[in-house]
Amino acid sequence: MADLLSRYRGFSPITGVSSIPRDESGFTVGPYTDLSGPSAVLCSIHRFPSIHILLFLVMLPAAFSFSRPQWILQRVPVVLPQQSESRPAPRFLSQARLNVSSACDPECHKTAPLPSYWDLEQFLAYETLHSDGRLTETAVGLYGYNLASNKSPAYSLAPSEKGQRSHTRRKRQIFGHDGRYSIAGHNFVLKYPFSVAVKLSTGCSGTLVGDRHVLTAAHCVHDGKNYVKGAQKLRVGFLKARQRDLRSPISNLSNHVESGPNVGPIVSEKMKFQWIRAKRTHVPKGWIKGNANDIGMDYDYALLELKKAHKRRHMKLGVSPPSQRLPGRRVHFSGFDNDRPGQLVYRFCQAGEETSDLLYQHCDAQPGASGSGVYARMWDGRRRRWERKVIGVFSGHQWVERQGASQEFNVAVRITPLKYAQICYWIKGNFVDCREG
Repeated sequence: MADLLSRYRGFSPITGVSSIPRDESGFTVGPYTDLSGPSAVLCSIHRFPSIHILLFLVMLPAAFSFSRPQWILQRVPVVLPQQSESRPAPRFLSQARLNVSSACDPECHKTAPLPSYWDLEQFLAYETLHSDGRLTETAVGLYGYNLASNKSPAYSLAPSEKGQRSHTRRKRQIFGHDGRYSIAGHNFVLKYPFSVAVKLSTGCSGTLVGDRHVLTAAHCVHDGKNYVKGAQKLRVGFLKARQRDLRSPISNLSNHVESGPNVGPIVSEKMKFQWIRAKRTHVPKGWIKGNANDIGMDYDYALLELKKAHKRRHMKLGVSPPSQRLPGRRVHFSGFDNDRPGQLVYRFCQAGEETSDLLYQHCDAQPGASGSGVYARMWDGRRRRWERKVIGVFSGHQWVERQGASQEFNVAVRITPLKYAQICYWIKGNFVDCREG
């Protein structure tokens, strides 16, 4: 128990007050940051009378063992590359789109027919754009995949849970009060998990998922018909500080217009981006073929391979569980929203509707945040620790035109077992290291 409390240095066992909440890595967080698992409980102990604290702490381990949501490791199928063929060089004509449009809303996706085995092989085939301008297309084969479901039984919903899905629809990119947090100062920007967020030279965001790999949205590099301007010489920016931050650590995390509850005004610290060129860009054919139908939204993801390794910690991939299995049904992501230039912006919110491939949520976001890795934090029973994993890619603010009326959603592409197998192969270069997700 002493070891557990030592990880939350702001907690006082005498007063029961946590003045500066910290997560399992020890970094200071704002008033509404990722408080799940032990941190949520410890940071709320001050609500209890002090006479009950000892009784509460005695019961703490037992409570955690039954209530903490866990990552469920599962056997995933194999997406194995077959033959590759050269394709005509791209033309790089259009600008990158920072928003995505589709004629298919959540109900449309839910009622769409399940893809056949042949369809899936076509959608998961992929193009690779090389930094020298060459373009190749690679066919894939699927092995160990159950065609009846695109979800793992380990993450399937019980019948009683299926009726609990939210059907709430919001119509703004900012839902009421702006709940985004600007992350300022090298003490935070360079601290995990914020340090995994990167910026693309096309204007989008991305997430470090390997020593030299970045996960982003496909529309950041390809408009559905061709590769966008800047895709051939694509660069990835790592935010860094120019000078030492001399301010109090807690003032580095700000809400909305550089202020928030119990947070003083921020004096801007000069930041800069260090850029690394992309060597290869992988885009699934489901996104490219999807331009003429409603399936493309399901495949709005791409993986970049950098020319050299970065020196930051990356975030692991995970198969996306149903939102009911997430702590508080919350998802999190950080990106570079256009309305806050030069700033890293963090947000979290409850997940809403979901299909087998898409997750609709109400996280406040602006163009520029698309491509960010959507992650969750749950207990890793094998390693006996809390761990964050990327479970989706933020696609952006989606406009849907139906019968002359406009509907708007914030949507993320879920990492299904098949997508996990594909992305993992792109990172590892083999399927042996990608059998569990």
